[in-house]
Amino acid sequence: MKKLFAFVLVTLCAASLLGVDDKPQFPSMPAAVSSNAVASLKGGFVLFSLMGVGPNKTWDAVTNQVYIMTLTHSGKWSKGRDVPGVAGRLNAAAAGAKGLVVLMGGYVVDNQGGENTVPDVNVYEPGARRWSRGKDIPVAVDSAVVGVTHDRFVYLIGGRSPGGPVNNVQVYDVEKDTWTQATPFPGTPVFGLAGGVAEEAIVIVDGAKRGPEGGSRYVASDECWLGKIDKKDPFKIEWSKLPPHPGPARFGISAGPANRDHKIYFSGGTPTPHDYKGVSYDGKPVEVSAVTFAYELHRSRWDTISESTSEPRADGRGLLETPLGPVVLGGMAKNLAVTAGVTLLPKKQLPDASK
Repeated sequence: MKKLFAFVLVTLCAASLLGVDDKPQFPSMPAAVSSNAVASLKGGFVLFSLMGVGPNKTWDAVTNQVYIMTLTHSGKWSKGRDVPGVAGRLNAAAAGAKGLVVLMGGYVVDNQGGENTVPDVNVYEPGARRWSRGKDIPVAVDSAVVGVTHDRFVYLIGGRSPGGPVNNVQVYDVEKDTWTQATPFPGTPVFGLAGGVAEEAIVIVDGAKRGPEGGSRYVASDECWLGKIDKKDPFKIEWSKLPPHPGPARFGISAGPANRDHKIYFSGGTPTPHDYKGVSYDGKPVEVSAVTFAYELHRSRWDTISESTSEPRADGRGLLETPLGPVVLGGMAKNLAVTAGVTLLPKKQLPDASK
């Protein structure tokens, strides 16, 4: 009861700092970024945005900067210590565990437009503002799904390796600084997929798969998978196929778990796979979807939350659970402009206004 009271009190303080009227308003980040890695600590009260690309969407607009917001303090963003290295990365994965932020993979861009996926693992200790190096990812990937169990095991699912999309599930043990290959998902290898990990379950959807010979380089995948993690063996996963989610297959959806709601949320993305500039691989116009949906873990079903989400995004690289609801940090807005905005998503299915 004391813990619940403390949580409610701190949540009310956070809401007050963020200027709640009908809906909390999160302050924008210090700079606009897309394809940025995101993570949270302390139950979603501390939010992190790491690296990404700025509004120019050029190779020299890729940054290694870190932005941090603590909801219970000023409710404002501050700068963390930059990620080590001479260049920032795009579409890396990040997760919070053991009071640390683990930053994994991603790719670097050179001045000729070349993309190089890296196996780097960097571990940030916020209190000391200190970075250290973790053990490299066995199969280097970018544009993967990430999730955490037991505040210890970080799951890196799918993604694009130097050889193309993969279906690996690679698990990093934060305590031991070791990697283990878990049961891969049985579907088509994809990158730019979306999903999350909650309650010993993994839900992943969509992404980009290799296109047909003579056609587009990559096309959207419409596969949806549920993985149940063995309670005794964190590297053993039982996979089963899920029915299609609401709306068409998409790429670059922002997604993540909301443990308090027993759901995994999905929002935005584009129907056609694209690069970090928002240019599609098949030459078709890229449009950002305004649909937000969720998978209910207890009821084993999809729910459409909103078909007209305010400020929809693509390439937000993740969705973070906060005491006030799920949020998307940065990404590309509906006009494909890189944004610094922080969007609080609706949590419940909205009534049909036409009825």
